[in-house]
Amino acid sequence: MPKCLYCREENPAGESECRHCGMALPLRADGAPERRQRRFLWFCVALTLFCVAMFFWLPRDIG
Repeated sequence: MPKCLYCREENPAGESECRHCGMALPLRADGAPERRQRRFLWFCVALTLFCVAMFFWLPRDIG
């Protein structure tokens, strides 16, 4: 069931417009939150690896 991006109301499958507010419904809304969460997780992993690499690579002033 597609959810309206404007009013957040659930609509029956196959509808092109929201029954509540009349806005156009998204064509493909399935899996969007999961993809966004997975992309954020990979970003955090990459950022962590970058920070660890910079910790060992950057020079330190000993003395």
